[in-house]
Amino acid sequence: MKKPSSIQKPDGKLLVLLPGLGAVSTTFIAGCMLVRRGLSKPIGSMTQLGTIRLGKRTDNRIPKIRDLVPLAGLDELEFASWDLFDENAYESAVNAKVLEPRDLEPIKEELESVRPFKAAFYPEYVKRLDGRHAKTASSKADMVEQLRADIRGALEAKGCTRAVAVWCGSTEIYIEPGPVHQSVEAFEKGLANDDPAISNSMLYAWACLKEGVPFANGAPNLTVDFPAAEELAKRTSAPTAGKDFKTGQTLMKTILAPGFKARMLGLSGWFSTNILGNRDGEVLDDPESFKTKEVSKLGVLEHILQPEVYPDLYGDVYHKVRINYYPPRGDAKEGWDNIDLTGWLGYPMQIKVDFLCRDSILAAPIVLDLAILLDLAKRAGFGGVQEWLSFFFKSPQTAAGLYPEHDLFIQSMKLKNTLRWMVGEDLITHLGNEYYD
Repeated sequence: MKKPSSIQKPDGKLLVLLPGLGAVSTTFIAGCMLVRRGLSKPIGSMTQLGTIRLGKRTDNRIPKIRDLVPLAGLDELEFASWDLFDENAYESAVNAKVLEPRDLEPIKEELESVRPFKAAFYPEYVKRLDGRHAKTASSKADMVEQLRADIRGALEAKGCTRAVAVWCGSTEIYIEPGPVHQSVEAFEKGLANDDPAISNSMLYAWACLKEGVPFANGAPNLTVDFPAAEELAKRTSAPTAGKDFKTGQTLMKTILAPGFKARMLGLSGWFSTNILGNRDGEVLDDPESFKTKEVSKLGVLEHILQPEVYPDLYGDVYHKVRINYYPPRGDAKEGWDNIDLTGWLGYPMQIKVDFLCRDSILAAPIVLDLAILLDLAKRAGFGGVQEWLSFFFKSPQTAAGLYPEHDLFIQSMKLKNTLRWMVGEDLITHLGNEYYD
């Protein structure tokens, strides 16, 4: 990225496009509406509550992030979505059973105004979903053009000056990059020929990138992390980020594993299982969709612990991940981990973690932060992969040839240093110059 000489102001309204109007999207939308009415607080949102240190500790300069860089405000957000079901955001939120009626009723009318476009949906990519609110098209190329028309229409109807998209749809079957993903020209040809390697999420991403709209991928799908999408994003100056929101169990791994490594504690095994009863859990009950999620979750420990550098400590780790669909639990996910450590002289120790979390409650502020920060990136003139947003993802997208950084604390440092760099502030290294003058 080139350092911006200036950052455009966030003038006008920002349209947040949400493929998938389910539990995560409706929790995000309802939360924004409640917060801007003063009925709740944006807990979990870095852009709304986070601070950033500037200069030396003795300078006592610790502004809110939103006061350092020009961010869109909550009052400036408008919402549009696509979904397989024609329920409005209020109806969908009631069915999702994440938020209580006491939170939904004060904003019922406002939520009801958010009605989804028909979805671009081919069922072979998400086999556990079956909805009737879907587009018909002569080809996948035609489907992309319909999505582009939706984007332009929503911008006009909502009176917005710009847009950003965050994928909140389901996990698709596992797809590896193939010939169709290698160039813009190959992908365009594949769209015209209905290439089976082009999934639903890729259609949304391609439509957004063609319109110059920043795109974040909240699922582990192959959506924007392939050469053709990266090339198109650069051509249209559209920032991209992904993939797979880092919420429950993986969030805990990226907090704990760096601590074990810092203390040079060994690891022999890490067994993880999840109980989840929402639509995401139902989709992941399909083995092909689960494989996509499994690949995303399994890569975290290996990149953090660097077994090739520390073979005595991490060279033979047994890492197992399971997801179990359990309808009675709904959105209240339980992530259970058994961790087998080794300490001084190889003596064994154990840690048990039982995270009784709420999937959409953890994801909603991530959607907000990504939407606002990708809009900032667009106004700063950044295009293509935004690696500095890795903090929010299980499987961070990187530039070609680079490995992803999974350590949550390194990711946080990179994000905040990027914000400092954007506005000409000194980077923070924690060296402590007062000791070396």
